[in-house]
Amino acid sequence: MKLSDEQRALQETAADFLAAHTNARKETDADAELWSRIVELGWAAVQVPEDLDGLGLGPVELVLLMEEMGRRLARTPFLANVVLAQTALLQAASAEAQQRALTALAYGERTATLILGPGLDAEPASLTVKARRDGDGWVLAGEAAQVLDDGLLTHAYVAARIEEAPGVALFELAVDAAGLSRTPLEVWDLTRPQARWCFDEVRLTADARVDDPARVLAGLARTRVLAALQLAAEQVGGAAQCLQLAVDYTKERVQFGKPVASFQAVKHRVAEMMVRMETARSTVLGVASRVAQGAQGSGLDDAALAAEIAAARVQASEAYRYCAQEAIQLHGGVGFTWEYDPQMHFKRAQWASQWFGPTRDWREALAAHLLDAA
Repeated sequence: MKLSDEQRALQETAADFLAAHTNARKETDADAELWSRIVELGWAAVQVPEDLDGLGLGPVELVLLMEEMGRRLARTPFLANVVLAQTALLQAASAEAQQRALTALAYGERTATLILGPGLDAEPASLTVKARRDGDGWVLAGEAAQVLDDGLLTHAYVAARIEEAPGVALFELAVDAAGLSRTPLEVWDLTRPQARWCFDEVRLTADARVDDPARVLAGLARTRVLAALQLAAEQVGGAAQCLQLAVDYTKERVQFGKPVASFQAVKHRVAEMMVRMETARSTVLGVASRVAQGAQGSGLDDAALAAEIAAARVQASEAYRYCAQEAIQLHGGVGFTWEYDPQMHFKRAQWASQWFGPTRDWREALAAHLLDAA
């Protein structure tokens, strides 16, 4: 697809800003100063409707921002707060809850994450947190094994299993709620901190339930696939950066009196990286464009949407893993040392390929859709 002048300007601004202000090696879980500046730029409001003081833009603009975030391994809660929490509210929450929360999430008054089942599955049987009624309120119990939690969170939106129809409800709670404990996990990708959350009889008031019962199941399922598209965009950005790192390094490294980049075998490997990355980028942008058209009433149904996003997810995951591996190889022995960036992208690529479920599951979902459509 062809980007508009406004979309190109947004991506160029994001690229320049993140190149100047991102430090993926900061020892803190998240870069609070960077996140504050991102909020000031309005990026956290990109998909919030204009009537809630947001920018009212769409999935294409969000894809462009996520691509640049992935390129620089930005240590911010953008994925948790914007891609997960906001999307869940837009897709599954009541109008009252949206009015109460979305503006606050867009302008830094609160920062949130989303908790679903393993692989961000929203089916009731997959949810590991249960809710039961307690007078006029609710009590949450259970455990979420892997939660995006970088230390800047103030709230969370938790999908919990309930006894009555539709079998699942979405709850809002503060991270300092009594009975909630958060244990940081030892993770391979240090740029994406996670924690185990334990809910030990966490009591909530009646208004903590924020879902619209008529659309919560479909809305949370749609949240998963829409978020997977944005993660695919982040993977494309990471793959693009791996390609750039490989090109820059092989131009500088001299062997047998020549830059390594002049060797035909190296050119072939770099060309393959570019082909895979650009193919994934085209797929992600194309799907984002069709999602935007569907939001405007073009009639893209949920099954077709999920299939297209599954294709984008598979291509982006494989492109990122391949480019990260090749970047390490083309750097030689230093490729996996702390002083060089390819090892950080390799770790992110492995993590991203498993989040929202492994690539195998997305392949199977795509194949099932194609068989049904045949």
